[in-house]
Amino acid sequence: MDCMLRMLPMSSNSNVVALGWSTLPKIFVARKSLGVSCSDLQCGFGYGGSRLNSSSLAFANFLSSRTSRFAAAANSRASSSLQQNQAMLDQQESTSLLSRDRRRREEEVDEVVAETGVVIIGAGLSGLAAARHCAKEGVPFVLLESSDGVGGRVRTDVCQGFLLDRGFQIFISAYPEASEVLDYAALDLKEFYAGALVWLDGEFHRVADPFRHFTDGVASLGNPIGTAMDKVLVGIVRLRASLKPISAILLSSEETTILERLGKEGFSQQMVDRFFRPFFGGIFFDRELQTTSRLFEFVFKCLALGSNTLPAAGIGAIPQQLADQLPAGSILLNSRVAELIEDEDGILRSAALQNGKVFRAKYGMLIATEGPEAARLLGSRITDTSASSPSSSSAAAASSSSSSSITKPPRSTVCLYFAADSTPINEPVLLLNGSKEGIVNNMFFPSTVAPSYAPPGKTLVSISLVGQLYSNYSDPELEQQVRKELHSWFGAAVVDSWQHLRTYRIANAQPDQTPPTNLQKQPRVDQGVYVCGDHRDSSTFDGALVSGRRAVQALLADCRVIAA
Repeated sequence: MDCMLRMLPMSSNSNVVALGWSTLPKIFVARKSLGVSCSDLQCGFGYGGSRLNSSSLAFANFLSSRTSRFAAAANSRASSSLQQNQAMLDQQESTSLLSRDRRRREEEVDEVVAETGVVIIGAGLSGLAAARHCAKEGVPFVLLESSDGVGGRVRTDVCQGFLLDRGFQIFISAYPEASEVLDYAALDLKEFYAGALVWLDGEFHRVADPFRHFTDGVASLGNPIGTAMDKVLVGIVRLRASLKPISAILLSSEETTILERLGKEGFSQQMVDRFFRPFFGGIFFDRELQTTSRLFEFVFKCLALGSNTLPAAGIGAIPQQLADQLPAGSILLNSRVAELIEDEDGILRSAALQNGKVFRAKYGMLIATEGPEAARLLGSRITDTSASSPSSSSAAAASSSSSSSITKPPRSTVCLYFAADSTPINEPVLLLNGSKEGIVNNMFFPSTVAPSYAPPGKTLVSISLVGQLYSNYSDPELEQQVRKELHSWFGAAVVDSWQHLRTYRIANAQPDQTPPTNLQKQPRVDQGVYVCGDHRDSSTFDGALVSGRRAVQALLADCRVIAA
């Protein structure tokens, strides 16, 4: 039959030609429905037939139509079967893909989430001190820093061969914690003159520490920077502060503002305005002298026992020395923390970076950032609780100042740097504006203190403005205003020959530490969460270092209690 069908003319229907033995039953069913005899079939499909009669032609046409439908139905069934088989294959492949994707995601989780002992956020002085203490105690840690270098605010940039500290910063060598932590010999500290030159009434007047520069001290008794009795009082206050324990100064001394304290000590208004206002205003970025008197005592003590200095490699050498002592790979730069993540018990255990990486802490989280950033990460968890058990009166004061170090606007400063061919004052001394006029508070020539701050044959000029960012001035306008003020100090020809290098506007130079204060806040703010920084202790280099150490000590003490 297959041979008969293949003899039909191709014009009849290609589907008919394609039929084979499997179509025989369908042909005979079709024959009966049309009343076509077998002889017609034989005539039409005879082995030697070369043409079709009318009946056979009708049948052939019917057959062509029906077989097309039969073929379509067969193809449909086959297609359905193939689709079912393909669906099964797709499902198997999808299951396989899901399995592979699950394994890939599990591998990615292993890569994205890293566990360590302690997660420290912030590589400023307090964070580095905390990391140093962890390393000393053998506690694994990772130190996450959002910027491209360590130090936080304590950094030094290089510009045209000059070393530019980020803002006016001096290091007092008698800081007790720093002397334990740092290698002073390696820092190669360079000392300032123990005193200052004060600009007043068109000339400079010298104020000297009589214990170190006796002749200069005696000579300064009659100058207009305060009275002779003021100079005597400086020596008395200096001696008394040097004998008082630091713990008593920071925690239990009667507290008021620096301005009020100077009045109680008996200093004249002239001495306050012409010396103390620019001097301590430059240290605390607070010309109004509203900072706590406890910090006045602390700094006075440190100045009595040590010197104002600069490291030969810039102020940034201090944090860099701490960083160099830490295990390789323990500091991750350019790693800003987006958020802290709670575990199933509601305890902050992990830090998620902006790049998606997550670090989980086994023992605790340590937040060593500036106050505003700590508040962003911790929210209501951060408090100003005392490290000790204060009396009811001091507790009330601490309560009234709760979180003041992070909620009050911080102290701001602006620092301008210039390059000069020579220095108008060739000694390592601080220059103060005692006139109460203009916006310049203090200045000095860093390369006269540490020659490494400038290329050979050049002088670096550093000028400080305090208390605000002077946002009403553009950088060029501020530069011109500063030059104009200094024309009277050194002459227009000298000042106008200076080449401007850079202007730093530092919004968060120091936390606000107006009284009442709590200069030793409890590091632990929540279970497994600890905070450190100069906003938790004193706003000094030493306060930051102490705070970092105390935070790790508190963490380890809690871990020992839990283990026990």
